[in-house]
Amino acid sequence: MGNFAFWQRWLVAVSVLVAVGGLGITLLAGTSIFDTVFDNQINPVFWDTRTTTPETEDFQKWVYGILGATMTGWGIMLGFIAYYPFKTREKWAWTGITTGLVVWFIIDSTVSLLFGVTFNALAVNLPIFRLALLPLLATYPDFFGRRP
Repeated sequence: MGNFAFWQRWLVAVSVLVAVGGLGITLLAGTSIFDTVFDNQINPVFWDTRTTTPETEDFQKWVYGILGATMTGWGIMLGFIAYYPFKTREKWAWTGITTGLVVWFIIDSTVSLLFGVTFNALAVNLPIFRLALLPLLATYPDFFGRRP
């Protein structure tokens, strides 16, 4: 499926994408750009968007702020693991990244679907999951010597 260095750099790039995306969520929450991309998709699931109160908008900015901060931290941590121990083929790095990715995807997507926020499950989670899973599957033999 390809050379290890390519997939390792791919995983680092996904990590940067997650970190920058998280920072973007934190900085852009409450702006018209964020409204267009996220709020217009998510808000109608929960309330009538014509009557959103200032308190609701403040709560959203706070929730998106900490969500973005969490994503930024997760992306940076993933990047360091992908850049250093993953690069030197430490098995724990592959296992840790894979386990964290799968657990995040299952829990986040399940909660999103249960609440009817299909946008998050399908347009956000699924692409990130696929982008991160691809290099993990491609490098499995480099860590464990055989295909899963």
